[in-house]
Amino acid sequence: MRTIGLIGGMSWESSAEYYRILNEETRARLGGHHCARSVMVTVDFAEIEAMQRAGDWAAAGRLLADAAARLERAGADLVLLCTNTMHQVAPAIEAAITVPFVHLVDATAERVKAAGLTTVALLGTRFTMEMDFYRDRMRGHGIDLVIPDEPARTRVHDVIYDELTRGRVEPASREFYRETIRSLAARGAQGVILGCTEITLLIAQPDSPIPIFDSTRIHATQALTLALS
Repeated sequence: MRTIGLIGGMSWESSAEYYRILNEETRARLGGHHCARSVMVTVDFAEIEAMQRAGDWAAAGRLLADAAARLERAGADLVLLCTNTMHQVAPAIEAAITVPFVHLVDATAERVKAAGLTTVALLGTRFTMEMDFYRDRMRGHGIDLVIPDEPARTRVHDVIYDELTRGRVEPASREFYRETIRSLAARGAQGVILGCTEITLLIAQPDSPIPIFDSTRIHATQALTLALS
């Protein structure tokens, strides 16, 4: 098995999910006492969040590129960025390493295409829902995105930053996300991407009338498949 490098800490709650999924899947595939070979660099989410608010994506890119380079020096054979939003700076990370970078949006798009869907809803941070990096990459795979209208879009974002990234999972927020998904399905969404790695803590398939694509699990399992190939 090749060694998987993880850039984590955005937030650590979702990074822990990556670690859990990688090791549960390794045991399921290989049996016995097997676990995933991995190394992780955890950044300080407070620094990243401040850069996001300031719109200083260049600084964030430099910070995460440095984290990726450290993973490669530590023996990583492939690198994952354990967050959707910060794939905005994926080109800076890819330029800093010589090992493969497993792009979360590509992995998710491949799963959506395999399901035969062409229009899906996207739930995530305001940056992920509104900026072009996610939408354009999905369009490159032939997939169109539908996002919530305001004020629902603001609340989707606020639940992530005010609750999920702080370890809070609130029943009222789960019901709000359920209602939002139903609304997006009524607008033509054939499925819904959980486009923030923390949303997996709140929403699962029983909460949705349309297929859910959990970007955290999709990304982690794709990386494991590559590591085992």
